Amino acid sequence: PSNVGLIAGTLVAAAVGGLVGLLLAFMALRYRANQVIVGVVIVAFCTGMTTFLNDQVLVPHASLNQTIQALPIAIPVLSRIPILGPALFDQPYFVYLALALAALINFGLFRTRWGLRVRSVGEKPRASETVGINVIRTRYSNVILGGMVAGIGGATFTIGSGINFGVGMTQGYGFIALAIMIVGRWKPWGAVAGTLLFGFTLSLAANISVYSSQVAIPSQFLNALPYMVTIAVVAGLAGRVRAPAADGIPYSRE
Repeated sequence: PSNVGLIAGTLVAAAVGGLVGLLLAFMALRYRANQVIVGVVIVAFCTGMTTFLNDQVLVPHASLNQTIQALPIAIPVLSRIPILGPALFDQPYFVYLALALAALINFGLFRTRWGLRVRSVGEKPRASETVGINVIRTRYSNVILGGMVAGIGGATFTIGSGINFGVGMTQGYGFIALAIMIVGRWKPWGAVAGTLLFGFTLSLAANISVYSSQVAIPSQFLNALPYMVTIAVVAGLAGRVRAPAADGIPYSRE
């Protein structure tokens, strides 16, 4: 039953993320609205909606907000490797799922016809249309798929960590994902590397905070450390990382 709950929760999170992606795609592709503005509006809407549902549903009915934690799954033999074994091969299934998705998406983007079409739509949509690629449909499907992956990422905050849902529990990590995309040069494995960097700074700040009273480091500085490191890395890469040429540019067949 716990495993069923984990799988069901992951699938529901992916479905909700896909619906949010569909909303973004509809506004940006159908009405050619500015993607940044639409994204900010959707974030504000989802924040208000989750706050309302939390106050009206989860707070009065605490049984609906019970914790379900994804326990570590040890990979035989590999998990016994000194140091690296427990860190890489004795983790909750979300870690394995993230690596599998990164590998699958990387293969799809750079080794398949589908990936070639996706990249061409992001670089030269007009040229893609002339060779028979449906640009609008391709963008719709990929924004929805991206929303599904983001939804799975959101599920790690609750069932992945084994804590109750709470308003504001993501602490702005979704915006950090935008920076990670830049750090990763718009490539799946690059995003994984950027995520590890951010996770490392989070862990470093948490461990240093244990001794903050001894080294006289303000807790506010430690809390801001991961974000400052991310900003510094992005600033260092500014101007040297090229986004897809048609990124964020509305497309029309006219």
